[in-house]
Amino acid sequence: MAMNPTAFMKLMAAKARFSANHPKFEAFLKSVLSRPVEEGTVVEFTVTRPGEEPVTANIKVQPSDLELLQELREFMK
Repeated sequence: MAMNPTAFMKLMAAKARFSANHPKFEAFLKSVLSRPVEEGTVVEFTVTRPGEEPVTANIKVQPSDLELLQELREFMK
């Protein structure tokens, strides 16, 4: 799957802004993705909006998820 060069540049600019705004999160992701995520790993997400209760969901990594996670590892380099 090839990405449009303009779309790729926009994505990279957005990643750079996000990384500048949230350096601890980028460091966290780099730490987690520094080695392969194994099948059976549980990944949990929590979103807390102002004035609302947190909403949490999780996934257990399936074999079909491993390629996407590898792509994320490559992107975070």
